[in-house]
Amino acid sequence: MSGPTARCPGRAPVLEEGVRVSRRRIGFWYRLAAVIAKPPLVVLFKRDWRGMEHIPADGGFITAVNHNSYLDPLSYAHFQYNTGRVPRLLAKAALFKVPFVGSILRGSGQIPVYRESTNALDAFRAAVDAIERGECVAFYPEGTLTRDPDMWPMAGKTGVARVALITKAPVIPVAQWGANLAMPPYAKEDKVRLFPRKTLQVLAGPPVDLSAYYDREPTPDVLKEATEAIMAAVTGLLEEVRGETAPEQPYDHRNARAEQRRKAAGEGKK
Repeated sequence: MSGPTARCPGRAPVLEEGVRVSRRRIGFWYRLAAVIAKPPLVVLFKRDWRGMEHIPADGGFITAVNHNSYLDPLSYAHFQYNTGRVPRLLAKAALFKVPFVGSILRGSGQIPVYRESTNALDAFRAAVDAIERGECVAFYPEGTLTRDPDMWPMAGKTGVARVALITKAPVIPVAQWGANLAMPPYAKEDKVRLFPRKTLQVLAGPPVDLSAYYDREPTPDVLKEATEAIMAAVTGLLEEVRGETAPEQPYDHRNARAEQRRKAAGEGKK
């Protein structure tokens, strides 16, 4: 899959046939975050960005992104920023309490995700509202950093499918690779390897066709099928980026933990 590669961080990129994506939705706080984050990203990493032509120029849409490093939200946001359609990411609510970081997150319109609380549905409503206002909302469907031993995407959670089926907004799959080579998942500080410079690869694909689910009741099975379709698209893009083939069945860390508990219980009875 080929596509334009942005190399001019200060300008909205020119896509196919001279179409220039508008930056009208980028506000002060997003620009401030870019001023802070982009210089070190440009200095420390090389870039290989493809598929920008798949990012809609107008209207609300969803991106579904794989997650394999604490650095990759910056890598993805840099890519998306240069399309002119900045994302609203769903982020852990605790991050909004961090001094200065919380101010940037709130000011740039990021969406806090509350776990196991009465506010858990707020993120869902905020995502739907943002899409209906014509914004981009970015989901990490895995819900956390991948625990797959080979860093392939795990089975996804159904939140992205639920929002997609309600809004009928385009779902753009995005695969990224490279940040994990500098900072592997769950790595401690002594495992960070910035040099030699790593290449941050980001590849966006065409919208996932979810039309078969639009007129169906959003039962758990339907949401699971739609989620699997989204994750299959993301994984397929990552296969292209890596030049490798992913496992036939995605890693499910919930099942893995259950299996570990069963094994531990069995050993305890010996």
